[in-house]
Amino acid sequence: MTSQPPPPAFPPPSGPTPSYTVVSRDQSWTATKIISIVVAIITAGYMLPWMIATIRDVPHWLVFWLNLLLGWTIIGWIIALILSLRSQRQVIVPS
Repeated sequence: MTSQPPPPAFPPPSGPTPSYTVVSRDQSWTATKIISIVVAIITAGYMLPWMIATIRDVPHWLVFWLNLLLGWTIIGWIIALILSLRSQRQVIVPS
């Protein structure tokens, strides 16, 4: 006994078969790439005081919020940078 395949769910189209052509749209996204790189560099520069404070292990949440909220004013960014460059925390360990 041979089993027959089930009938197709949809009958084949009647009449002429439409022909389709697949076209690759290989467009250069150079402008988009350049803009995204520039935005990434500007964002890194904007958050630079917070990054410095985090790496230097100074209290960095004040620097983060000051930089985020007032960094767009040049004075706020400079104050955040000065706070990030202040002296580091020193822990006294009894010997």
